Amino acid sequence: MTGYVSLSAWDLGLASLLVFANAGLSLALRLDLHGRLLIAAARMVAQLSLMGLVLVTLFALVSPWWTALAALVMVGFAGREAAARQDRPLTGWWSYGIGTTSMMTAATLVTVFALTTALRPDPWYDPRYAIPLLGMVLGNTMTGVSLGLNGLATGLVTRRAGVEARLMLGASRHEALRPVVRAALRNAMMPIVNAMSATGVVSLPGMMTGQILGGVAPAEAVKYQILIMFLIAGGTGIGAVTAVLGGSWRLTDHRHRLRLDRIGG
Repeated sequence: MTGYVSLSAWDLGLASLLVFANAGLSLALRLDLHGRLLIAAARMVAQLSLMGLVLVTLFALVSPWWTALAALVMVGFAGREAAARQDRPLTGWWSYGIGTTSMMTAATLVTVFALTTALRPDPWYDPRYAIPLLGMVLGNTMTGVSLGLNGLATGLVTRRAGVEARLMLGASRHEALRPVVRAALRNAMMPIVNAMSATGVVSLPGMMTGQILGGVAPAEAVKYQILIMFLIAGGTGIGAVTAVLGGSWRLTDHRHRLRLDRIGG
């Protein structure tokens, strides 16, 4: 095959029956997920359709300012999603602020690194490369950041006695929180570790599959997928470490006290 297969609305409608089947199973098993599932599916369709229109405009303009604006909007929504996934969010704007700052730092560093080294489009900020790449890195970084922050807050609440005992014995806040921080970071990194372990044997990722369906040689698609997985791992690691360390700083103070009053929920 030398080209991609064009999908019609009928093809997408047939595929959507699988989502409705899941909603039916939720009703039958009383999982109470059918509403959320259908809303999420409708939201996905609307968001992707809108993004398709936006990308057409961005690809035609090839402007660094419009590309940067689109990236900021993506980061802003990612921060909202990460904050919404917290069982015990930080009070005030901190839950959104720490998560968003961490994701923006990690995704920007990794995306710019890839654009200026391996991919090297001309110009380097070409939205045809920058926006899809940022989306893949940002989506996975969001998962790592949300898991890391949630693991940190939950770990401090459940292990409060041990942390405060170490503080009373003279440990600094960094030493007292170290076991919880390590557990939170392991939790944040586990999805990408599992993904890399299974890729190529259990699963063929979406980008590689899309390239193969579009007519790209499998060997070349494999190279691109390896690059993407490395970039995702780097972004997830940078984002998770930044978020968890920022969260641990917020949940203690300069007098080396544990401040669980800064956790809501």
